[in-house]
Amino acid sequence: MSLETIFRELQSIFSDQLEIERKAIEALQNASFQDYKPGKHTSLPKELVNVMREEQAHEICKSILKAELDWCPPKTSTDKLYIEHSKRKAHVEILGPNGLIKSDMVRIGLYGMLSQSEYGIRTHPAEEIYIALAGVSYWKRGNDKYKILLPGERSYHPSLMPHSSKTENKAFMSVYVWIGNLSTDNYLYKGLPID
Repeated sequence: MSLETIFRELQSIFSDQLEIERKAIEALQNASFQDYKPGKHTSLPKELVNVMREEQAHEICKSILKAELDWCPPKTSTDKLYIEHSKRKAHVEILGPNGLIKSDMVRIGLYGMLSQSEYGIRTHPAEEIYIALAGVSYWKRGNDKYKILLPGERSYHPSLMPHSSKTENKAFMSVYVWIGNLSTDNYLYKGLPID
């Protein structure tokens, strides 16, 4: 399965109702594959593969599973606690400053967490949205309590809004978008929330 196919299929996941999603569609449509060379392939953990094969998973999961991507923990921060908490996560930036395809307009990536995992409170200047593709996750926005996120549902985070996510009995897979200030220089990881 080609990366171009995934870019094409991702366009149908985003809505034209929100500016962040309109910008994602535009960036995916304008992406140039001219200089793209497939790199290293690292398989997804079996637990993520299993939730992506479930009936409730978004159809694009089939294409993602066929693609040879380099899945690894995210590297957004060099904070030691962040690195420790990222070990149970799988990530690949497909479009963006560090993406398989370069862009200075957006960051779009695929992001998953194994079951019984937490991704603590963080803030960043970029506006962000996650769209769940498979499995079950729980999201905390600002001072709100955690809310469940199922395939097709969104968690939107305006610039600098503190947010965190976790899983319980199931892993989850998602697609995320960053727009605005794409730099990770002011990304702050504050650890697990006290609830």
